[in-house]
Amino acid sequence: MLSERLGFGIHGVVHAAESNAGFGRSAVKALAHQAPYERERDAYLRLRETGVTLVLGFHVPQLLRHDDALRVIEMTVVTRPFLLDFAGAYLDWPPEFSEAVWQAWEEEKREQFGPRWPKVQAVLAALEDYGIHMLDVSPSNIAFRD
Repeated sequence: MLSERLGFGIHGVVHAAESNAGFGRSAVKALAHQAPYERERDAYLRLRETGVTLVLGFHVPQLLRHDDALRVIEMTVVTRPFLLDFAGAYLDWPPEFSEAVWQAWEEEKREQFGPRWPKVQAVLAALEDYGIHMLDVSPSNIAFRD
């Protein structure tokens, strides 16, 4: 049964749920479009295959179930510090953007994270070790303890 909304963004909405499948409390994300759904699903599958639950101390939700027809992903609920929202991630290689676009992206992220940007860069590099190139980077999806 779905309960309170945990988050929302351009790709979809996340609600808390009590699972009938014995998972207890979980997070259910419904995505509006196929491509972001597939990117998120595939990133969580990759993380599950490699046994990743933490990335440099940031909790990563664990994939519980997914439904391709409904574009829904059920995952564990994590606490801060956490790393989530892979709908904007690319597997195995980053998208091809011009150098100017990459520079503007990094400048925006430096502003958003301030002195924490080097730690965020380290988290992104660690994800790349698993072939996950995360682009939708913000303080709401790479959240520190405080």
